Amino acid sequence: MKPEENKFADVPLRVKTWIYIIIVFALGISHPLAMALFVSWIGLQPFFEFSKMFKIPANPVISSIFIGIAQFYLLFYFNIEHYLLYSSILGIFVLLYFLVVKSSTKQLYGLSIALVVCLFSFPHLLWIRNSPNGISAIIFIVVVTELNDVFQYLMGKFFGKRKITPQISPNKTLEGLIGGIFLTILLSNILGFFLLKTNILTNSISGLFLGISGFCGDIFMSYLKRKTGVKDTGNLLPGHGGLLDRMDSLIFNAPLFFWILPFLIKN
Repeated sequence: MKPEENKFADVPLRVKTWIYIIIVFALGISHPLAMALFVSWIGLQPFFEFSKMFKIPANPVISSIFIGIAQFYLLFYFNIEHYLLYSSILGIFVLLYFLVVKSSTKQLYGLSIALVVCLFSFPHLLWIRNSPNGISAIIFIVVVTELNDVFQYLMGKFFGKRKITPQISPNKTLEGLIGGIFLTILLSNILGFFLLKTNILTNSISGLFLGISGFCGDIFMSYLKRKTGVKDTGNLLPGHGGLLDRMDSLIFNAPLFFWILPFLIKN
Protein backbone atom coordinates (compact mmCIF):
# COMPACT_ATOMS: atom_id res chain seq x y z
CA MET A 1 0.00 0.00 0.00
CA LYS A 2 1.32 3.44 -0.93
CA PRO A 3 1.95 5.88 1.92
CA GLU A 4 -0.75 8.27 0.68
CA GLU A 5 -3.31 5.45 0.72
CA ASN A 6 -2.51 4.69 4.33
CA LYS A 7 -2.48 8.23 5.70
CA PHE A 8 -5.47 7.53 7.99
CA ALA A 9 -3.95 4.38 9.51
CA ASP A 10 -3.41 6.05 12.89
CA VAL A 11 -6.97 7.38 13.19
CA PRO A 12 -8.50 4.34 15.02
CA LEU A 13 -5.77 4.44 17.67
CA ARG A 14 -6.20 8.20 18.05
CA VAL A 15 -9.96 7.80 18.50
CA LYS A 16 -9.50 5.08 21.13
CA THR A 17 -7.13 7.31 23.09
CA TRP A 18 -9.57 10.21 22.78
CA ILE A 19 -12.15 8.15 24.69
CA TYR A 20 -9.78 7.87 27.65
CA ILE A 21 -8.91 11.57 27.39
CA ILE A 22 -12.60 12.53 27.54
CA ILE A 23 -13.18 10.36 30.61
CA VAL A 24 -10.20 11.84 32.48
CA PHE A 25 -11.22 15.36 31.48
CA ALA A 26 -14.80 14.83 32.69
CA LEU A 27 -13.55 13.56 36.04
CA GLY A 28 -11.04 16.40 36.28
CA ILE A 29 -13.57 19.21 35.89
CA SER A 30 -16.24 17.55 38.04
CA HIS A 31 -15.27 19.38 41.26
CA PRO A 32 -12.94 22.29 42.17
CA LEU A 33 -10.73 19.96 44.24
CA ALA A 34 -10.58 17.44 41.40
CA MET A 35 -9.71 20.29 39.04
CA ALA A 36 -6.84 21.42 41.30
CA LEU A 37 -5.50 17.85 41.32
CA PHE A 38 -6.00 17.60 37.57
CA VAL A 39 -4.11 20.83 36.86
CA SER A 40 -1.32 19.81 39.25
CA TRP A 41 -0.93 16.59 37.28
CA ILE A 42 -0.90 18.68 34.10
CA GLY A 43 2.00 20.54 35.68
CA LEU A 44 3.80 17.39 36.82
CA GLN A 45 3.59 15.33 33.62
CA PRO A 46 4.61 18.04 31.11
CA PHE A 47 7.50 19.10 33.37
CA PHE A 48 8.66 15.48 33.26
CA GLU A 49 8.36 15.51 29.46
CA PHE A 50 10.26 18.79 29.20
CA SER A 51 12.98 17.36 31.45
CA LYS A 52 13.38 14.34 29.18
CA MET A 53 13.37 16.48 26.04
CA PHE A 54 16.12 18.79 27.25
CA LYS A 55 18.06 16.03 29.09
CA ILE A 56 17.98 17.85 32.43
CA PRO A 57 20.83 16.60 34.72
CA ALA A 58 18.62 15.42 37.58
CA ASN A 59 16.10 12.68 38.24
CA PRO A 60 13.09 13.89 36.21
CA VAL A 61 10.64 11.88 38.32
CA ILE A 62 11.66 13.49 41.61
CA SER A 63 11.78 17.04 40.27
CA SER A 64 8.44 16.60 38.47
CA ILE A 65 6.71 15.24 41.57
CA PHE A 66 8.10 18.18 43.54
CA ILE A 67 6.66 20.61 40.97
CA GLY A 68 3.28 18.85 41.02
CA ILE A 69 2.98 18.81 44.82
CA ALA A 70 4.14 22.42 45.20
CA GLN A 71 1.74 23.53 42.50
CA PHE A 72 -1.22 21.77 44.10
CA TYR A 73 -0.47 23.43 47.43
CA LEU A 74 -0.27 26.88 45.82
CA LEU A 75 -3.39 26.38 43.71
CA PHE A 76 -5.44 25.03 46.59
CA TYR A 77 -4.51 27.57 49.27
CA PHE A 78 -3.91 30.83 47.40
CA ASN A 79 -5.85 33.12 45.10
CA ILE A 80 -4.57 33.98 41.65
CA GLU A 81 -2.54 37.03 42.73
CA HIS A 82 -0.73 35.17 45.51
CA TYR A 83 -0.31 32.12 43.30
CA LEU A 84 1.45 34.15 40.63
CA LEU A 85 3.77 35.67 43.25
CA TYR A 86 4.69 32.44 45.04
CA SER A 87 4.95 30.35 41.88
CA SER A 88 7.37 32.95 40.50
CA ILE A 89 9.50 32.52 43.60
CA LEU A 90 9.25 28.74 43.22
CA GLY A 91 10.35 28.98 39.60
CA ILE A 92 13.36 31.13 40.52
CA PHE A 93 14.49 28.63 43.17
CA VAL A 94 14.12 25.74 40.71
CA LEU A 95 16.23 27.56 38.13
CA LEU A 96 18.86 28.41 40.77
CA TYR A 97 19.04 24.77 41.80
CA PHE A 98 19.64 23.60 38.24
CA LEU A 99 22.16 26.39 37.75
CA VAL A 100 24.08 25.10 40.80
CA VAL A 101 24.12 21.54 39.40
CA LYS A 102 25.78 22.97 36.27
CA SER A 103 22.99 22.69 33.73
CA SER A 104 23.88 23.91 30.25
CA THR A 105 22.45 27.07 28.74
CA LYS A 106 20.17 25.00 26.51
CA GLN A 107 18.90 23.04 29.51
CA LEU A 108 18.22 26.22 31.49
CA TYR A 109 16.40 27.57 28.44
CA GLY A 110 14.24 24.44 28.35
CA LEU A 111 13.60 24.60 32.10
CA SER A 112 12.51 28.23 31.84
CA ILE A 113 9.97 27.33 29.15
CA ALA A 114 8.82 24.32 31.18
CA LEU A 115 8.23 26.45 34.28
CA VAL A 116 6.30 29.08 32.36
CA VAL A 117 4.12 26.46 30.67
CA CYS A 118 3.52 24.30 33.76
CA LEU A 119 3.34 26.94 36.49
CA PHE A 120 1.75 29.84 34.61
CA SER A 121 0.02 28.71 31.42
CA PHE A 122 -1.86 25.54 32.36
CA PRO A 123 -3.13 26.84 35.77
CA HIS A 124 -5.39 29.18 33.81
CA LEU A 125 -7.56 26.12 33.22
CA LEU A 126 -8.31 25.99 36.96
CA TRP A 127 -9.08 29.70 37.09
CA ILE A 128 -11.42 29.33 34.13
CA ARG A 129 -13.13 26.43 35.93
CA ASN A 130 -13.50 28.55 39.08
CA SER A 131 -14.88 31.58 37.24
CA PRO A 132 -18.62 32.35 36.87
CA ASN A 133 -20.18 29.77 34.54
CA GLY A 134 -16.95 27.83 35.07
CA ILE A 135 -18.14 24.42 33.87
CA SER A 136 -19.51 25.89 30.65
CA ALA A 137 -16.40 28.01 30.14
CA ILE A 138 -13.91 25.17 30.68
CA ILE A 139 -15.86 22.86 28.38
CA PHE A 140 -15.97 25.58 25.73
CA ILE A 141 -12.26 26.41 25.75
CA VAL A 142 -11.02 22.82 25.92
CA VAL A 143 -13.44 21.39 23.34
CA VAL A 144 -12.92 24.26 20.88
CA THR A 145 -9.13 24.09 21.28
CA GLU A 146 -8.81 20.33 21.00
CA LEU A 147 -11.24 19.99 18.11
CA ASN A 148 -9.42 22.82 16.35
CA ASP A 149 -6.40 20.48 16.42
CA VAL A 150 -8.52 17.65 15.06
CA PHE A 151 -10.07 19.84 12.35
CA GLN A 152 -6.69 21.10 11.17
CA TYR A 153 -5.33 17.55 11.22
CA LEU A 154 -8.23 16.17 9.14
CA MET A 155 -8.39 19.11 6.73
CA GLY A 156 -4.66 18.72 6.19
CA LYS A 157 -5.06 15.00 5.54
CA PHE A 158 -7.87 15.54 3.04
CA PHE A 159 -6.86 18.73 1.26
CA GLY A 160 -3.35 19.66 2.41
CA LYS A 161 -0.90 20.56 -0.35
CA ARG A 162 0.94 23.79 0.49
CA LYS A 163 3.19 23.46 3.52
CA ILE A 164 3.33 26.38 5.96
CA THR A 165 6.32 25.56 8.13
CA PRO A 166 8.23 22.79 6.34
CA GLN A 167 11.36 23.24 8.47
CA ILE A 168 9.45 23.01 11.78
CA SER A 169 6.34 20.91 11.16
CA PRO A 170 6.26 19.45 7.63
CA ASN A 171 2.72 18.12 8.00
CA LYS A 172 1.18 21.54 8.60
CA THR A 173 -0.48 22.92 5.48
CA LEU A 174 -2.24 26.14 4.55
CA GLU A 175 -5.36 24.18 3.60
CA GLY A 176 -5.37 22.41 6.96
CA LEU A 177 -4.99 25.70 8.83
CA ILE A 178 -7.72 27.57 6.93
CA GLY A 179 -10.13 24.63 6.90
CA GLY A 180 -9.52 23.92 10.57
CA ILE A 181 -10.10 27.55 11.60
CA PHE A 182 -13.29 27.70 9.51
CA LEU A 183 -14.68 24.60 11.25
CA THR A 184 -13.51 25.97 14.62
CA ILE A 185 -15.50 29.15 14.02
CA LEU A 186 -18.58 27.05 13.29
CA LEU A 187 -18.01 24.98 16.43
CA SER A 188 -17.44 28.12 18.49
CA ASN A 189 -20.81 29.47 17.35
CA ILE A 190 -22.59 26.23 18.27
CA LEU A 191 -20.97 25.85 21.69
CA GLY A 192 -21.03 29.60 22.39
CA PHE A 193 -24.77 29.74 21.75
CA PHE A 194 -25.56 26.86 24.11
CA LEU A 195 -22.84 27.23 26.77
CA LEU A 196 -21.94 30.93 26.93
CA LYS A 197 -25.15 32.48 25.52
CA THR A 198 -23.09 34.74 23.27
CA ASN A 199 -23.90 36.20 19.87
CA ILE A 200 -22.62 35.23 16.43
CA LEU A 201 -20.03 38.00 16.19
CA THR A 202 -18.54 37.20 19.59
CA ASN A 203 -18.49 33.48 18.89
CA SER A 204 -16.89 33.99 15.49
CA ILE A 205 -14.16 36.24 16.91
CA SER A 206 -13.54 33.73 19.70
CA GLY A 207 -13.27 30.85 17.23
CA LEU A 208 -10.91 32.83 14.99
CA PHE A 209 -8.63 33.87 17.87
CA LEU A 210 -8.56 30.40 19.42
CA GLY A 211 -7.96 28.73 16.07
CA ILE A 212 -4.95 30.92 15.28
CA SER A 213 -3.59 30.90 18.84
CA GLY A 214 -3.97 27.13 19.08
CA PHE A 215 -2.04 26.71 15.84
CA CYS A 216 0.74 28.92 17.25
CA GLY A 217 0.95 26.72 20.38
CA ASP A 218 1.23 23.63 18.20
CA ILE A 219 3.97 25.19 16.08
CA PHE A 220 5.79 26.39 19.20
CA MET A 221 6.00 22.85 20.59
CA SER A 222 6.98 21.50 17.17
CA TYR A 223 9.84 24.00 17.13
CA LEU A 224 11.06 22.83 20.55
CA LYS A 225 10.84 19.18 19.51
CA ARG A 226 12.79 19.96 16.36
CA LYS A 227 15.46 21.73 18.40
CA THR A 228 15.77 18.81 20.85
CA GLY A 229 15.61 16.12 18.18
CA VAL A 230 12.50 14.28 19.40
CA LYS A 231 9.42 13.24 17.46
CA ASP A 232 7.03 13.23 20.43
CA THR A 233 7.33 14.64 23.93
CA GLY A 234 6.46 11.23 25.37
CA ASN A 235 4.40 8.09 24.88
CA LEU A 236 1.68 8.56 27.50
CA LEU A 237 -1.10 8.84 24.91
CA PRO A 238 -0.96 6.18 22.15
CA GLY A 239 -1.42 7.75 18.75
CA HIS A 240 -0.84 11.23 20.11
CA GLY A 241 2.51 11.09 21.93
CA GLY A 242 3.01 12.80 25.26
CA LEU A 243 0.61 14.98 27.22
CA LEU A 244 2.37 18.05 25.85
CA ASP A 245 1.72 16.83 22.31
CA ARG A 246 -1.99 16.78 23.09
CA MET A 247 -2.14 20.00 25.13
CA ASP A 248 0.27 22.21 23.19
CA SER A 249 -2.56 24.32 21.74
CA LEU A 250 -3.72 25.21 25.25
CA ILE A 251 -0.36 26.79 26.10
CA PHE A 252 -1.55 30.05 24.55
CA ASN A 253 -5.30 29.46 24.40
CA ALA A 254 -5.87 29.00 28.14
CA PRO A 255 -4.30 32.36 29.15
CA LEU A 256 -5.85 34.09 26.11
CA PHE A 257 -9.33 32.92 26.98
CA PHE A 258 -9.00 33.78 30.66
CA TRP A 259 -7.51 37.27 30.31
CA ILE A 260 -8.80 38.65 27.00
CA LEU A 261 -11.87 36.85 25.73
CA PRO A 262 -13.99 37.38 28.89
CA PHE A 263 -14.36 40.96 27.66
CA LEU A 264 -16.04 39.53 24.57
CA ILE A 265 -18.39 37.15 26.36
CA LYS A 266 -20.02 39.57 28.76
CA ASN A 267 -23.74 39.04 28.73
